[in-house]
Amino acid sequence: MNIMGWLIRAKRWAQNPPSAGQVKLVFGVIALCLVIFGLERVFGWPDWMVLNRLDAKP
Repeated sequence: MNIMGWLIRAKRWAQNPPSAGQVKLVFGVIALCLVIFGLERVFGWPDWMVLNRLDAKP
């Protein structure tokens, strides 16, 4: 990794921060992903989404 490149990017981002709408959008997407992950952990995968193993014998 190029540390100077990251520092220059951080400087530019600090001088021109994202708008409030962009921040809300990012947090909304993260929240949606966490909700989907939580639902998957609580209820599990439906049977139709589970792949069958190719080497399984009937």
